Amino acid sequence: MATEIRVPTLGESVSEATIGKWFKNVGDAIAVDEPLVELETDKVTIEVPASSAGSLAEITAKEGDTVEVGALLGMIGSGDGATAAPAKKAEAKPEATAQASGSAAAASTKEAEAKTAEVAGEPAITIRKPSEMPASPAASKILAEKGVSLSQVEGSGKRGQVLKGDVLDAVAKGITAQPTAGEAPKPVAARPASSADDASREERVKMTRLRQTIARRLKDAQNTAAMLTTYNEVDMSAVMDLRNRYKEIFEKKHGVKLGFMGFFTKAVTHALKEVPSVNAEIDGNDIIYKNFAHVGVAVGTDRGLVVPVVRNADQMSIAEIEKEIGRLGKAARDGALSMADMQGGTFTISNGGVYGSLMSSPILNAPQSGILGMHKIQDRPVVVGGQIVIRPMMYLALSYDHRIVDGKEAVTFLVRVKESLEDPERLVLDL
Repeated sequence: MATEIRVPTLGESVSEATIGKWFKNVGDAIAVDEPLVELETDKVTIEVPASSAGSLAEITAKEGDTVEVGALLGMIGSGDGATAAPAKKAEAKPEATAQASGSAAAASTKEAEAKTAEVAGEPAITIRKPSEMPASPAASKILAEKGVSLSQVEGSGKRGQVLKGDVLDAVAKGITAQPTAGEAPKPVAARPASSADDASREERVKMTRLRQTIARRLKDAQNTAAMLTTYNEVDMSAVMDLRNRYKEIFEKKHGVKLGFMGFFTKAVTHALKEVPSVNAEIDGNDIIYKNFAHVGVAVGTDRGLVVPVVRNADQMSIAEIEKEIGRLGKAARDGALSMADMQGGTFTISNGGVYGSLMSSPILNAPQSGILGMHKIQDRPVVVGGQIVIRPMMYLALSYDHRIVDGKEAVTFLVRVKESLEDPERLVLDL
């Protein structure tokens, strides 16, 4: 008996995914729970395992296709996969023949009716025939927000349905709102054509769904929040000395290395208790204060930046924080993060120092109101007790939403983080 392979539930607010890669070909043998296909969502990449053994009989969704939750991806047939399953030959019905002829005619008409404006120095604008299917709900919402017509977007869904990803791709390529009656047409914004010599040395690669989402969310954060950044610096001598004294004992007891993130996360949770607005978010005309701290830790991967969340970090010890950060970091690099690992963060820490960054202004991870940027530890001359000494110093940067976080609160928060790191006993004594 054949078994359907369908798109599983992808998590809160995620309704679509892109087929990243099929691990099996038609006819290949399949074992139970063996990964079959990789799905790339807005937030994370997941693998769909086989629910039964047999062989891959059919692939209905190709790599690069956008599919919705519950969509059919393929079929698992019985057998050991020694040979490919024979293709099914459907009987030619009059209706099907007529439909095929109509589709061919429609395609020919579509090609003939597509008008391309070739204006010197301006990119071409192609007018497409409307899809025979209504746009998906998510796509309709974005079409309305951007003022883009359905006829401007080419659908990749079933029977040409326009999906959310199609609209985002079209907008990213520069398609803008159609002009109203009597209004001059607006040219599509696009990069100018490269010279013949440069074009042969360029490589055009479509952005992954995750990268598109990263780009959109970061730009939305800039457009929505009244973002401001305040800076300070911290003498890391005390933390480094404490770490050097106890790192071997710590690792033997807890099975994880003692890094800097445990100290920073703990320092942040202490500061958030004193300045709760940095841990809040805006919802319409309301401010939602969080009496808990789910701290997101930005992790760079070959797929892009992801922000897994250390939940209830305010209730954890430094050892527990280090263990959880280690687990999340490994899962991020292996592409094994779950939706639960990515959701619900109330504040974010970004450590650009691991890449050598000396100073930066991090962008908010909406709808959060604060993000702390850590940077490279560098020996610098500083004045201590009237004397110039060399100390390992780190610049800190707090970007915050000025709509709900006042400057005084932002500075107070950053000073509390600095005080905790320069006197780490405060973290142990909860001061």
